[in-house]
Amino acid sequence: MTNTGNTRRFRPDYAVPPGETLVEVLTERGMSQADLARRTGLSTKHINQIVLGTATLSAETAVRLELVTGVAAQVWTGLEAAYQVAQTRLEETTRLQAHVDWLNQLPVAELIRRGFVRSDTSPVERLREVLAFFKVASPDAWHQVWAVPTAYRQSRAFDVDYGALAAWLRIGEIRADRADLPPFDRSRFRDHLPRIRALTNIEDPQIWLAQLESLCADAGVALVVEREIVGARINGAVRWLPSERPLIQLSVRHRWADIFWFTFFHEAAHVLLHDRRRFTIVDGIERPDTDNAMELEADDFAGRVLLPRSFDSRLTTVRSQAQAVALAKEAGVHPGIVVGRLQHDKTIPYSHFNRLRTRLAFTDE
Repeated sequence: MTNTGNTRRFRPDYAVPPGETLVEVLTERGMSQADLARRTGLSTKHINQIVLGTATLSAETAVRLELVTGVAAQVWTGLEAAYQVAQTRLEETTRLQAHVDWLNQLPVAELIRRGFVRSDTSPVERLREVLAFFKVASPDAWHQVWAVPTAYRQSRAFDVDYGALAAWLRIGEIRADRADLPPFDRSRFRDHLPRIRALTNIEDPQIWLAQLESLCADAGVALVVEREIVGARINGAVRWLPSERPLIQLSVRHRWADIFWFTFFHEAAHVLLHDRRRFTIVDGIERPDTDNAMELEADDFAGRVLLPRSFDSRLTTVRSQAQAVALAKEAGVHPGIVVGRLQHDKTIPYSHFNRLRTRLAFTDE
């Protein structure tokens, strides 16, 4: 079970007013409500209302009760606070019951599978857990924070399930919050890019991913690789955390390593070049054509980091897998990077040379 702050706890379906404890204390003291009223200077009616739970036990009353009963004022105010919270929770349960169907808009089953929501709960308790997962108090608040399209700068125009996208992004925040990172260092991150580029040559993702995370962390960049949630239709995203550190989140959509690396450097470009801290920038590839200057710049940055302009003329002459391998060796990248570029540029069909590309898999699948 992933620890998201939701702990298993007992929630009673009733609220006990502090007046019940007051009755017990009076019985032990052999004192009537009328006696207590005279000694505290309060009306008998007010004492009776406290006993019934229809009147609030104020701090002033608690101090008077302390003098008469010997029970500390903090005990009485604590009992009153607990009673008010319990009453409010009962009212909240009634309110949330009317919103249980809202969960149908969210990938709850996937959140359960990934360990962020428990499976053995009532519908209302599950709704509470989902709201706590998103750090909002109501479905209306969720729509304001997570479901408003303008909250995301969509670098690719594509249809998206905002419930799935929001859940995927929130998981990234949770995982990033666990990382102990130094302050963001833009120059250090840029200086690490050649070493990161060299990681494309390592076949085993368990090896290169650990090194990639380490290099990003060294520059104060949180990197989260989280499998896509069906409907999110996202390759990657970048945003700035409250700690003033950037978070790059990648989904490994379509599982091709060359797409992963292009997406990483695309998001790195947003971090280094654009610094749009007010937005969550999300990237998909369903419609790759865009006239967004910021996205074109990020695309060009990623492409040039992986294969500099000096290789442009050579790319147009590649006609065999052997030539693709030779060019990749000269460029110092994995052959799949070259194949991905050739396919993107339509130099070769998407069905060609795929043997040179690497498919990624998750260890928990």
